[in-house]
Amino acid sequence: MTTHRIGYSRVSTLDQDPSSQQDALERAGVDRVFVEHFTGTRASRPEWDRAREQLRAGDTLVVTRLDRLGRSTKDLLEISQWLEARGVELQVLEQPIDTRTPEGRMFFTILAAFAQFERDLIVARTKDGLAAARARGRAGGRRPKLTPQKTTHILERHGSGESVTSLAAYFGVSRQTIYRTLDGETNG
Repeated sequence: MTTHRIGYSRVSTLDQDPSSQQDALERAGVDRVFVEHFTGTRASRPEWDRAREQLRAGDTLVVTRLDRLGRSTKDLLEISQWLEARGVELQVLEQPIDTRTPEGRMFFTILAAFAQFERDLIVARTKDGLAAARARGRAGGRRPKLTPQKTTHILERHGSGESVTSLAAYFGVSRQTIYRTLDGETNG
């Protein structure tokens, strides 16, 4: 029976560069690397789903760090159980995890808990920062993509018959943003 080493790499946003993870996985001798551009808090991720389809008994899933596989303790433990039930080993390059031993499983669980704790701290700090900003009279969150002047221009140009696609291209936003702008005017 031929076994495979399947690499999985994840970055949270499209601006992040996964090449250092890919390089490490290739140095570790993986047969194939699946690169994800989704947040680790999502249980279903397209490349993770593809990687899972490839894994067979005797294979090894290789990741650079445990938090690249998932960020919630529950999710990581479910992944661990899924791997174990299918006879797939887990290798974490930057952390000495070997899920075939009781010690390795314990270490996996501890690191999973720390990953969840780190994520919870980030969420709490973000909420605190937004609350402090609101208390000082500033709105939190993203800045609007369109200024009031641009919104006025969009409404005028659309009223003159310009298409949503053309407006989106001109203002450098998605068509959905243009539709929301138009809906805000008709609903507001």
